[in-house]
Amino acid sequence: MKKSFIQFTAAALLFAVAISSCESPSSRAEKVEEAKEDLTQAKKDLDKATKEYLADVEKYRADAAAKVTANEKSIAGFKARIATEKEEVRADYEKKIDALEEKNSDMKKAMDDYKIEGKEKWESFKTEFSRDMDELGKAFRDLTVKNVK
Repeated sequence: MKKSFIQFTAAALLFAVAISSCESPSSRAEKVEEAKEDLTQAKKDLDKATKEYLADVEKYRADAAAKVTANEKSIAGFKARIATEKEEVRADYEKKIDALEEKNSDMKKAMDDYKIEGKEKWESFKTEFSRDMDELGKAFRDLTVKNVK
């Protein structure tokens, strides 16, 4: 009797373990539903990040275009100012202005030619472009300062 009681208890224990390790269909359905919700949220987050990235690109392009236009106006103004300078001084300034015009044109072309290839490449391009644009702005300022002296 003791032996059969132990066997019955062992069998009941094994049965309880087997039942508790199995998932109920409702548990699987809950997990599937959670996974669908996670996927939906991930898609929304990706869409939001993509929109922010594209907005950043467009804003930066507009800012860069404004800087290029401002540089073109500075060049035109500087050309008008040096028109009354002596021939040798004017020739030196014109060489410098031509180099700055070319660099400004290259910057505009680089921005126009940029193809959207991902946020990481965009950040790298933006960093390099900003550095180059700052250097160009400094060259414009240095040219004007030399003229004022």
